[in-house]
Amino acid sequence: MSYKCIDCFCGAGGLTLGLSKAGIDILYSFDLNPKAIETMRSNSIYIPSHPTEVLDIYDLDVQTLLEKLKIESGELDLLAGGPPCQGFSIQRIGSDSDERNNLISRYMEVVKSIRPKFFLMENVPGIVGKRGASILQYNLDSIAEAGYFIHQQMLDAQNYDVPQRRKRIIIIGERKDHEQPIFEYPKPSNTKITVRDTIEFLPPPPDDFTDHPEILNHRRDKLSPDNMKRIQAVKEGQGRDFLPKDLLLPCHRVSSSVMGHRNVFGRMCWDNVAPTITARFDSFSRGMFGHPSQDRTISLREGALLQTFPLDYVFIGSKVEVARQIGNAVPVNLAEHIGKSILKALQRW
Repeated sequence: MSYKCIDCFCGAGGLTLGLSKAGIDILYSFDLNPKAIETMRSNSIYIPSHPTEVLDIYDLDVQTLLEKLKIESGELDLLAGGPPCQGFSIQRIGSDSDERNNLISRYMEVVKSIRPKFFLMENVPGIVGKRGASILQYNLDSIAEAGYFIHQQMLDAQNYDVPQRRKRIIIIGERKDHEQPIFEYPKPSNTKITVRDTIEFLPPPPDDFTDHPEILNHRRDKLSPDNMKRIQAVKEGQGRDFLPKDLLLPCHRVSSSVMGHRNVFGRMCWDNVAPTITARFDSFSRGMFGHPSQDRTISLREGALLQTFPLDYVFIGSKVEVARQIGNAVPVNLAEHIGKSILKALQRW
């Protein structure tokens, strides 16, 4: 039996690919980012062909879409998506008010219109913190009143075959077609995949800052003279706390125990998982994104592998655009684990 899904905010396809690997058919996907949609369309070897469009969720006409897909409200098995989460990030500074926070409300409106058997929403831990808790709870209460059981749990990707610490809130809505809910979150896997397991096999990228001739997006980034001194001064697993005073930025001369950001200007550890791959993982100054042993930041390809994308997965866009697509993606293996749990519940429907 075929189980069908619509993927909102699909980005570069991490969630799409993971759900597909779990055995769920993607009927339609959309995202506001044209480059991300180009990326999706460039990976038909991995993602089965389906309509993929550049679209703002506010412009989504649900009835027209359902007619196009030849399904009725209530027939879809899964609506999936991770509304852009920057408004809830604990790293963001400034007002708690952010228009991106309204995307959750719009996503829930779409859920109510399509009435899928299940919906999936992935977001950053900040959504249950100071910035997001009231907005989230209001929307979850609303969708519960519309006839859904709500499951909410924080999952860490490193427990699901992903070589990366990455905590995310995974919310599953289950339509109340049964007296008791049947969905269960995936159990953690018994394996730990490390940075070494994931990227050590790659040859060093060319010294002239060009792409590796055989490996897409495998290129070293140019470091300033000061940053080259910094990366040479730290060993694997070390960050700015281990820099000599003359290489510290003025703002870092206060202890990291006071101001935080201890992992900027840091190197990854070979035999541990990577830190969270962010949209700026291509910058040595933004986190522990230095290669464990080579004097460079990890390449875009290495970041994609740490997000469990295939080695030859194609990304379209500039360096900054590709880094953002990779960093914002749901890790493929985590998405597959979640997808298998949803599929198991659907098979019991």
